[in-house]
Amino acid sequence: QASPPARSFQLDYEEDCFRKDGAPFRYISGSIHYARVPRHAWRDRLLKMYMSGLNAVQVYVPWNYHELLPGVYDFAGDRDVEAFLDLTAELGLLVILRPGPYICAEWEMGGLPAWLLGKPDIVLRSSDPAYLAAVDSWLHILLPKVKPRLYQNGGNIISVQVENEYGSYYACDYEYLRHLLGSFRALLGSEVLLFTTDSARAEDLRCGTLQGLYATVDFGPDSNMTEAFGAQRQVEPKGPLVNSEYYTGWLDYWGEPHASTSWVQVARGLEDMLQLGASVNMQYMFHGGTNFAYWSGADFKGQYKPVTTSYDYDAPLSEAGDPTEKLFAIRTVISKFQPLPVGPMPPATPKYTYGLVALQKYADLLDALDVLCPSGPIRSQFPLTFEAIKQAHGFVVYRTQLPRDVLDPATLGAPPHSICDRGYVMLQKEYRGTLERDGQTTLPVTGRAGDTLDVLLENMGRISFGANVSDFKGLLGNLSLDSSPLSNWLIYPLAIDTAIQQGWPHGALPKSSSGGKSGPAFYTGTFETPGIAWDTFVKFPGWSKGQLWINGFNLGRYWPRRGPQQTLFVPGSVLHVGRPNNITVLELEGAPPAPLLLFLDQPLFNKTLSCSTAPTE
Repeated sequence: QASPPARSFQLDYEEDCFRKDGAPFRYISGSIHYARVPRHAWRDRLLKMYMSGLNAVQVYVPWNYHELLPGVYDFAGDRDVEAFLDLTAELGLLVILRPGPYICAEWEMGGLPAWLLGKPDIVLRSSDPAYLAAVDSWLHILLPKVKPRLYQNGGNIISVQVENEYGSYYACDYEYLRHLLGSFRALLGSEVLLFTTDSARAEDLRCGTLQGLYATVDFGPDSNMTEAFGAQRQVEPKGPLVNSEYYTGWLDYWGEPHASTSWVQVARGLEDMLQLGASVNMQYMFHGGTNFAYWSGADFKGQYKPVTTSYDYDAPLSEAGDPTEKLFAIRTVISKFQPLPVGPMPPATPKYTYGLVALQKYADLLDALDVLCPSGPIRSQFPLTFEAIKQAHGFVVYRTQLPRDVLDPATLGAPPHSICDRGYVMLQKEYRGTLERDGQTTLPVTGRAGDTLDVLLENMGRISFGANVSDFKGLLGNLSLDSSPLSNWLIYPLAIDTAIQQGWPHGALPKSSSGGKSGPAFYTGTFETPGIAWDTFVKFPGWSKGQLWINGFNLGRYWPRRGPQQTLFVPGSVLHVGRPNNITVLELEGAPPAPLLLFLDQPLFNKTLSCSTAPTE
């Protein structure tokens, strides 16, 4: 037998293992999503993973995080995936790369760019030519960055996953998987180990696997390990046993209790798998991080279920990157199978209680349309979706006029499933209530002919899993007044983040605002740090729902009224030392009489107040 090349990573079907440079090898890996961790914290998190005894990390690449518009790419700053990969190599970690093109990950639209929906009848994750053309042009940008970092080429990437749990998708399109296999081989070469991951259900393994891709399974501590690996053996009778996603925790949805998984159970399941000689990746998650800005996805389980901003996941490393009891239990298990790195676990990052910060109202959102939509509105007989007006995330105002006097209350209503995902209704600039997907879809209104009706639509995150990934946003159907459709709309796509990154509204004089404390409005304030910029958590006492920016950085959605999450994580890297920190809040439903934020040194994840829409004041 010819001796293997100096650097190789291969499957051994005789001994049922991986071989690295010819020697039997097994990985004990953990998942980290660089897009959920600020760049300044990458080294800290990866070092803690290394010191836990892991010899590899598993990494997703979210396509929509990098190709913001067709052919417009961003790999700078927090999006510098090459710098992240180089850091893993520097710290002595191998990489299992999952470049998609679909990744799920409870990430907005499962990593697929929303602009794909500009062709409304596109069939995502299939051999639809329009979809494949976009995928191929993306892979031609991404995979050449990956190729020099493959293990065979002197790098640290030992294997690459093709697609993601494709077997659970309705299309079951083998032509699509074959196309991807061809593209990955053409761009990465014939040596690299390519694999798939699916649940241990026979049906999923039937549609998700393909000759030429090594099939692995995923399951958590609740599952029967013997059955799950038995399912892998049905499709891969020989070769290493691999659990590509061993669930150490679980995610949170708005309006449901905070999820947690016992460390005892997680450690026991890990030990059982390692005892069998299996390779394991701890995902979902080893370190979860945060869904900053608008990046959180959603599930559809009988109804639309948006994911919280915190992606803490009850993972071994907390949202802020702190080692937990679960981490030490896992580390103890790993130490029974391979030596741990010498030295102490790096400590939790320091946190600071910056205390109370008073805010003041700057303006109602409707009084700032000139700044937020400088190009002016789009005119349309009927409402257009976000995708039709090329607005991926955030907010859009839909404006029309009452066609007649409405002296007795009439019903403003939307057809089923047409409010995507929340609509804040104002009549003559006065907030009247909220319409919600799979929730309240009618409101009583009164007014005069010609009165201005505004509905601010919010995208709460596109569905990231299942058949509903084509999740259009905005008003998908026509609003009607007592069943007669409203027409002649002005549609304002709002570029709120652009304005805030350019310094607005700090430095502008507060506008004399109409109305009181309810309805969509901006609030501003500043605070100074006492000479240090440490991580902190911000609480929203008495606030309802909205979005927070500090120094132009979008920290994500807050929704204490629905819970469970009560605080947002603020990485120290977004704070300034020696000059004021600018806070901007967009409150959507109603701020407290004395608008304050409270900065704490620990998070509050677990408080669900109510699942019903709170009454409007």
